[in-house]
Parts: sequence; structure tokens; C-alpha cells
Amino acid sequence: MQTPLESFIDHQADTGMQCGSYSIDIPPLKDGEQYRFHFDAVACVGCRCCEVACNEQNNNPADIKWRRVGEIEGGEFPAFTQLLNSMSCNHCIDPECLKGCPTNSYIKIDKTGIVVHDDDTCIGCQYCTWNCPYGVPVFHEERNIVTKCHMCHERLDEGQSPACVQACPAGAIEIEVVNVEEWLKRDIDEQANMPFLPDARITNSTTRYTLPDNLPDNMKEMDEHILKPAHSEIPLVFMTVLTQISLGGFLALFLGDVMSLFGFESTNWIMALLVMIPAAVGLPLSALHLGRPFLAMTAMKNIKTSWLSREALALGLFTGLMVGVVAMYFFHLPHILRLLVEAITLGIGMYGIYAQSMIYRIRARPSWNRITTNYKFFGVAYIGAFLLAFISSISSVHEAIIPLTTMGMLGALAQLFFSYEDIRTLDSKENEYQLQRSKRLLNENFASVKKIRFATLLLGGVLLPLLALVFVSGSSMLMASIILGLVLVVTFMSEISDRFLFYTTVVPLGMAGGFFVGKQR
Repeated sequence: MQTPLESFIDHQADTGMQCGSYSIDIPPLKDGEQYRFHFDAVACVGCRCCEVACNEQNNNPADIKWRRVGEIEGGEFPAFTQLLNSMSCNHCIDPECLKGCPTNSYIKIDKTGIVVHDDDTCIGCQYCTWNCPYGVPVFHEERNIVTKCHMCHERLDEGQSPACVQACPAGAIEIEVVNVEEWLKRDIDEQANMPFLPDARITNSTTRYTLPDNLPDNMKEMDEHILKPAHSEIPLVFMTVLTQISLGGFLALFLGDVMSLFGFESTNWIMALLVMIPAAVGLPLSALHLGRPFLAMTAMKNIKTSWLSREALALGLFTGLMVGVVAMYFFHLPHILRLLVEAITLGIGMYGIYAQSMIYRIRARPSWNRITTNYKFFGVAYIGAFLLAFISSISSVHEAIIPLTTMGMLGALAQLFFSYEDIRTLDSKENEYQLQRSKRLLNENFASVKKIRFATLLLGGVLLPLLALVFVSGSSMLMASIILGLVLVVTFMSEISDRFLFYTTVVPLGMAGGFFVGKQR
């Protein structure tokens, strides 16, 4: 009579199960093929042995999970269904992590199709943790870098099974070979999707799912009652707002320099210097967001596909050129030459802020992936006009105060409209689940911050500037200067609060029911 262990071993041999096996027999890859995971949701019992085995194999702490199990439920008792999903990296055909990484730290191995992460070059910017619609990459705080599943490719090279496959007692996880062209043409839409999982076409995921028949219509995420704010990203809050203020100030400076050709009072080097300072302060702040800030300069490596690389290069050039413009004013270089350099600088700055906004136009984060993100990022530039109006009020260029203040007010009104539209369009039907949760965070968790945002924008962007214009018309320059200084403080506070809300209220796509997903952001 066989023992239970002997019976299980025979069952493995008869069915070709990979679980429990130190080695696996998979066919060699042909041209156009790659490895992939197969997950059988019918077989999975939710024991989480795969999570534990993955952590032990890769020496990860408990809160770093390269493989994690999500839970979905539906139906009515006694016809109740629990659906489990054990997911790690899907080793996508078009991985968003690879496209977005500014340091080229993601590599899709040609001969296997496995997506691996190069730890040595990672700067810990965590952009990939935003970009991946499945929330796969995870920031490792002890190492200050991002890490992820690599399908135990060193073991596969030796014909050995990955740790999660070997540990699964139910045989729910397997390694397979997939023909990429056939998968994309024929099978991906039916076999790569499951309830509450982002559309596989976003990245052309390769994981194949086996699902139960006749799933209930009322399936829901087991963690849908949990709603937590996202990371506040304080260094990025200040960096983005400050660089956008510099762009607005430089635009006003350039327009003023153009108008000086027609007899108006000329701009000066002090104005150019003070307009440059916000960007000069803001850009280094972004390094505080990095796990390895001393490698910050390598963020420009992936200009070809990464908006983050493009932003770093463009805004770095923008700030450097603004320093050059200050020098041109100070040393009284020819006016026409200065205007040419200013025009080039302005163009690069505008592209830099556009690239900055496009960093957040990612499908994995629906509340960011809207045109209002672009509008609001450029909209902050109105503070730059107020900054130059304030500088004019404390210097001798008094005739510029009224047009600059008016320009700032018009910009503030536009920003007020963009902010209203940003909230209104949260009611969109596309990605409704995530957008409505973002709306709840905005109205429940941060209702007071939202009120402060709109009150300060109206006060600092419209009412106080009107008062400043009254004092200017009465030649009370001291009071006008005080009011315009207050305008800068209030509007800056308004935009900082709005950017704080931008980061904290985002609800990403991801795996459903992930109670124990650790540090995935």
C-alpha cells in the first residue's frame, strides 16, 4: 500500500505537475517564444506558500513581496465563490516599467523574454512603481532601490523550477512557453484577463489564467472597504510647483524684455535672478525623493522612452540657461542676442514642464491620466507673473506692475477653472472604480485641504491682486508691495496644497484584494 507521499509523487509524475519538483522539464525556446507564468485559480487554495517561498529564495523581508495573493468574492450563500489570484511580474511583452525607467534599469532578456531589474543602476526614483498597472515593482527601503520578480531566471537556466512553482502544494503555478505573435493575435484577451485585473493589453501581459466557469456577476474585491491615501511625495510637491513658478516668471520676463524694444521700461538682472531662484531651489529637492540621490544625474540616460529622463534634461538645461540670461543682463550683452537666448530658454522650459506633466499621464493611475494634469501643471505659472509684479513694485519698474498683476489674475482664474474641471471629471465612467475612490479621498479624508485650496486660490489669485491694483492706482507703492508679497505667500500655499492632494488622492490600478501586498505603492 502506498504512503500519501508516494501517492502524491506518482500523481505528480502522471499529471506532469511542476509543484514540489526541484527540476522541471520545459521545451527549449524557439524564435518568437518566451517563458511565462500560468496560474490556475481553480486549483489555488490560498495558502500563500508561494509568497513565503519567494521571500525565502530572494532573501526579502516580510513586507517586500514579489509574489502576492489577492482575493475576490461573489455570489450568495450557499452558492458562494472565492477567487484567488497569485501574481508576480507578468513579464510583459511591452513592459511599462522598462519604457518609463529613466536609468534603463529594466532589461527584457532576448532569449527568454523575462524582465529583470538591474539593481546596480537603480536610483530608487520609484517611477516604475507608478507605471506598472499591476503594482509589481516594490521599493526596498533597506537597499534604497526598487526590486521585483525575475522568474528565478538563474534557476530556470539550470532547468530548475522557480521557488513559487516548487512550493505550491496545489500545482496552481506553472512555467510555460508562449508564442508571442500567436498570444497577441489570438489568446491574450481571453486568457490573460481576470476580474478586477487591469486590461492585459495595457502592457501585453503574458501570464495565462485558468478561471472557474460561471463566475457570479456580483464579484467584488475583498479589500474594497479599505481606502488609504497614497504617499504624499513632499519633495516632488515642492519641486514641481517651484519649477512651474520659474517658467511663469521667465515668460513674464521675456515678454517684458520684448516690450522694452517699444520704449517700455527694461527688465534687469535682479528680476532675472529672482525668477531663476525657484527652479534652482526646486530641482535639487527632487533628489530627496530618490533612494540613491548620489546617482541623480543618471536619470537622464533613457531620453528615448522615459518622460522622467526628458524632464530632468530639459529642466536642467532650462535652469542653466536662466543663469546665463542673468549673466547677459549683468554684463549688458547685446539686447537682440539676449532675446534670442531668452526665447530658446523659454522653449526648453515649456518642454520641460510638458515632460514633467507627461510623467503622470500613465494608464496605471487614472486620476493622473487626464488632460487636466497638463493644464494644472502649466497653470501654476501664474504665480511667476505675480512674482515679477512684486519685484517691480519694490524696484523702479513701476509701470510693469499693472500688466503683470493682471496677467497673474487671468492665470489664476484659468487655474480655478482647471481645478474645478479636475474634480468634475472624476465622475467619468472609464476607470470609474478608481476615480470614485479618488473622489472619496478628496471629499472625506482631505475635505479641509480642498477647501483651503479653493479659498486661497480665490483670495490670493483674484481678491488680493485687485486690492494691490487699487493701491497702485493711488500711487501707494509700499502698500502695493505688501499686498503683492502676501499674494505670493497665499497663492504658493494654494498650489502646494493642490499638489499635495494630487499625490495623496491617486488610486492606482492593481491586483484586487491585496491585503498583504507589503510596500507596493
